[in-house]
Amino acid sequence: MAEVLPSEVTKLADATRSQDPEVGLAAVAALRGLVDVLEALQVDNARTKGWTWKTIAEQLGVTKQAVHQKYASGRLFGRGK
Repeated sequence: MAEVLPSEVTKLADATRSQDPEVGLAAVAALRGLVDVLEALQVDNARTKGWTWKTIAEQLGVTKQAVHQKYASGRLFGRGK
């Protein structure tokens, strides 16, 4: 993943308040993509540290089945656990 500077994230967050729907919606989509990447990185981090799928799911506020189905194949980082 390319490095994202905090100032870029701040600019995206500010853009979500735009009165121009094209600008606001583009910012929301970009932030959603960033959140997906960050979640995947943290799930990988938790699994590397021995966290169970149940514990990860509880932290994310989803079911164990949902988080396991989304990440267990290791498709995002080339490995399964």
